[in-house]
Amino acid sequence: MPKCKVFGIDHGLKEVVADGLYMKTMIGETMSVAVIKFVETAGRELPAKAHRHGEEASLQVRGACSIFEVHDDGTEVEQALQAGEGMIIPAGLSHYGVNHFEGAGMSMRLNVVTPPRAEYRSGDQTPYYPLASREKTA
Repeated sequence: MPKCKVFGIDHGLKEVVADGLYMKTMIGETMSVAVIKFVETAGRELPAKAHRHGEEASLQVRGACSIFEVHDDGTEVEQALQAGEGMIIPAGLSHYGVNHFEGAGMSMRLNVVTPPRAEYRSGDQTPYYPLASREKTA
């Protein structure tokens, strides 16, 4: 019998980058969920690389961010996201984010992707995040 999965938004996050990036991922039947928390201490120096995947709903929980759409001709379009705002990113659209930190020095998002992101199913002890410095491609 299927059961609901309950999770705390800021509980049980794993450290991906010391003093900079914490996250957790959960996989459902048809979606993946990621809670991503950037801490200003080291989080300002963590550029993301552009990546593509399935359709994504993103909710900015704390702080703010800019999501950059990267189009095939190389142009980039910035979409600002404030705390409490969400956006839908179409499947296959290359994108990356830049964080803006609140007074407590934090930027946090909840992302839901369908179909589930394959890299979240990997055996990584540390959750995958598409940092510019990572060799793995999304």
